[in-house]
Amino acid sequence: MANTYDLNLLTALDALLSTGSVTAAAARMHLSTPAMSHTLARIRESFGDPILVRAGRKLVPTPRALSLAEPVRTLLAQAQALRAPADAQSLAAVRRRFVVRAPEGIAVVFGASVSQTLEEEMPLASLQFLPETYADPGALREGRIDLDVGSFRGTDPETETQVLSEQTLVGAVRAGHPLLKGLKKTPMTAARYADARHVGVTPREGEPSPVDTALGQLGLQRQLALLVPSTFSALIAASRTELVASVPERTARGMAGSLGLSIFELPVAVHSEPLRMAWHPRHHVDPAHRWLRESIRRLLDDRRWIVPSVTSLTGAAKKRVV
Repeated sequence: MANTYDLNLLTALDALLSTGSVTAAAARMHLSTPAMSHTLARIRESFGDPILVRAGRKLVPTPRALSLAEPVRTLLAQAQALRAPADAQSLAAVRRRFVVRAPEGIAVVFGASVSQTLEEEMPLASLQFLPETYADPGALREGRIDLDVGSFRGTDPETETQVLSEQTLVGAVRAGHPLLKGLKKTPMTAARYADARHVGVTPREGEPSPVDTALGQLGLQRQLALLVPSTFSALIAASRTELVASVPERTARGMAGSLGLSIFELPVAVHSEPLRMAWHPRHHVDPAHRWLRESIRRLLDDRRWIVPSVTSLTGAAKKRVV
């Protein structure tokens, strides 16, 4: 390796390793393809390694390149942090797009509030939500998203996590749904609930539905007539059909009024799933990133969104099966 090298090569190296393509890396860095090819040659000379080699029609990283990917990305993030504002008053100068992966219900109920707060504190920054079903396991580590919010159970061991709240699941049906008839006289049973036709939210791979787990312990199984990618989609489906949605209470309450939904307590003991927030350690002390984390946490703690649990419609017979 040469005794010295241009530190700007690290940015080009990160683009090459992230895209695996000279053409795509050139587009990311607003360079011509020949210019990026020349830069790759300089990187190879500086590191004494081919970095990317051809395999058929593709370029694949060498073992040396794979070992460089995370250190280079971390160094670039740290270099960017040097330019970050030192105090809250300087946040107004931040130009940045924050990317948050979260359940769609979070984006629907809280997205506008986060955006409004962002406009007040960081008017030059923007916010992008990606759906929870956006499958990209290395997104936090590799910097493609800033925050991951959800009820995920498995996380990358190198990420920072914080529990935001416990997610109590409730049932949601359109107003006047047959499932709610006669509940003042006869409490809803787990069997009656299971016999209804349901709309479910597709779980993350390897994470079974807590509702199905609870029903299974009672020897019951619900009929999932429809599977959708998000809580919000499930609530819309429930509002337009006879389907029953079993979703987090906060999202259900946030959307019940506009969708004409009735909410009821589930007649089966369902394990509460904590809502978590995860981020990569390289962002831990970044003032702008810390502001985003604290803003989301404050919004979820806002008393407007913390409402009393639904009045039980199941009474003492809550767990009784008929």
